[in-house]
Amino acid sequence: MLSSLRSTALALSLALLALPAQAFDTSANAAYVLDQTTGTVLLSKEPDQPLPPASMSKLMTLYVAFEALRDGRLTLDERLPVSEHAMSYGGSTMFLNTQDRVRVEDLLRGIIVLSGNDACAVIAEALSPDGTEAGFSRYMTQRAQQMGMNNSTFANSNGWPAAGHMMSVRDLATLADRLIADFPEYYPLFAEEEYEFDGRAPSNTRNRNPLLKLGIGADGLKTGHTVEAGYGLVGSAKQGDRRVIFVLTGLESTGRRAEEAEAIVNWSFRHFVEKTIAKADTPVAQADVWMGAERSVGLVPAQDLSLLLPILSGKSVEAEVVYEGPVNAPVTKGQQLAELVIKPEGLPEIRRPLVASQDVPLGGFVIRMMTVAGIVLDDIINGPLEAM
Repeated sequence: MLSSLRSTALALSLALLALPAQAFDTSANAAYVLDQTTGTVLLSKEPDQPLPPASMSKLMTLYVAFEALRDGRLTLDERLPVSEHAMSYGGSTMFLNTQDRVRVEDLLRGIIVLSGNDACAVIAEALSPDGTEAGFSRYMTQRAQQMGMNNSTFANSNGWPAAGHMMSVRDLATLADRLIADFPEYYPLFAEEEYEFDGRAPSNTRNRNPLLKLGIGADGLKTGHTVEAGYGLVGSAKQGDRRVIFVLTGLESTGRRAEEAEAIVNWSFRHFVEKTIAKADTPVAQADVWMGAERSVGLVPAQDLSLLLPILSGKSVEAEVVYEGPVNAPVTKGQQLAELVIKPEGLPEIRRPLVASQDVPLGGFVIRMMTVAGIVLDDIINGPLEAM
């Protein structure tokens, strides 16, 4: 069988409004905005560049801790000891000491609300394969790879400046997405604005997330700052049925971080609208079938395909269907055969799978002989066709 890459261009006309939307112009060194509801990437700036994540990397420590709670390896009421190493951390802390045995729930709030470096180390040593924070960091790196976070390497549990401690903004968005989707029972902790632990740190009781009080649906997740990293924020906000996740890093001040984050949220909700661009029962193209009872099969999305698109865009959406064909019979309904490549104006390219709309069994003897005869005749007339 000759195999070539077939690409079918098509325009998906959408009834939108008038003018093209403008991309958000961010001053962050790197940024990523994901509409979690539809999976649409709204903004992508240096998405895969490994950068110092500062305290935003605490989200990975929290994810591993939530997994341990789910699996029964930790309980919220369990009390963990504080080592000399954990107590030695400076910066933002819970002011723990080696006389303490601290409830896991308090440690989690200490990490989320107070950004406690010491609390992270306590959790890390409890869950580490070898009892050390370094061992936990290696485990986090392996776990991140398993989750598809290929530009993340951890040297500690809390984002303290260290050589090789890096994450990309896409990885941070992936992590935020997983935290929200996998652990809805713990996600409300990220919206807590204040937490006092044992009255020890009156100057460190407030959540540093600047968006929580603004009434724009913001309910997480984590700020970060070091001299090397600048000011950053992994945030999320929900308005109506839509949730947006965003990551900003490399900003020059807390004020600039707050302004940029609020502007990102407002832009994400005000300038995009959800549109169904393809129905699950309506083929968007046909794929040729080799030796099948039918010569072609319809290509449909596995489910209704909705995307966020600029609300002011008046143009049809440019898209193409790409598949390697002809497709060998038999074909099973629901079998993935192609990709729909969508190119919304001003947004990153979007790819979604397309599947067979129906079964196509292998053709009978006559059909197979006719197919072979057709190829032989074509070779006689036009010469052999080279595979592309």
